[in-house]
Amino acid sequence: MKNPEECKTNNQQQQQQEMAASSAAMDGVAATALRSVLQRVHQAADLSGRESQRIRLVAVSKTKPVSVIRQVYDAGHRYFGENYVQELVEKAPQQLPEDIEWHFIGNLQSNKVKPLIAGVPNLAMVETVDDEKIANHLNRVVGSFGRKPLKVLVQVNTSGEESKSGVEPSGCVELAKHVSLSCPNLQFRGLMTIGMLDYTSTAENFKTLANCRSEVCKALGIPEEQCELSMGMSGDFEQAIEMGSTNVRVGSTIFGAREYPKKK
Repeated sequence: MKNPEECKTNNQQQQQQEMAASSAAMDGVAATALRSVLQRVHQAADLSGRESQRIRLVAVSKTKPVSVIRQVYDAGHRYFGENYVQELVEKAPQQLPEDIEWHFIGNLQSNKVKPLIAGVPNLAMVETVDDEKIANHLNRVVGSFGRKPLKVLVQVNTSGEESKSGVEPSGCVELAKHVSLSCPNLQFRGLMTIGMLDYTSTAENFKTLANCRSEVCKALGIPEEQCELSMGMSGDFEQAIEMGSTNVRVGSTIFGAREYPKKK
């Protein structure tokens, strides 16, 4: 007869092997899904007469383990996005390559600005500047670390939902001017929005953001080609590209459903 302890050890080893195999399989799935999404980006660009290389795909990896992100990285991708400061700081730069260009795409609170800037040297862009207070705070902290100006997008609440962050469309010009003229350590790069979750007014939301860009560019005296539009996620990124998006944020279509810890 086998020793009970030996059986227990063998079972644990088998479970670990199964988990590793499952993780490896998921990694492969993510890399395959990335290629599929990139192909869809190219097709959407072609259909709308646009150059696909002018559209950035940000792979949104929130709640996903480093091993799966690394597989997508190894497939050649370099643009990744996170919604939570703590999760981003834990993943980068200690566990992942420094040539990743991280986009922060979640709601940013003032007390999280310093940990974000200090903990992620390869932070490429903050897409969610939604008022002057957070812009000023980002500007001060970036300056205190002596790093090059940080690229930012102004988040616009195009759906009018109270649950969503973002400046009202009527206020986007003033906020964009504030970032451009009063925040020397920030580089205004464009506008961002999140469409209605049920997609009932997606086209209207995207059209509103495009209209905001026209007004902002006119006020700042810059060509519209210099002002990015970050709009479109897993369920609507092709429509967003057709409507002028230069930056799509795709998570679950690449990485699968979110994996939130179970409440005890």
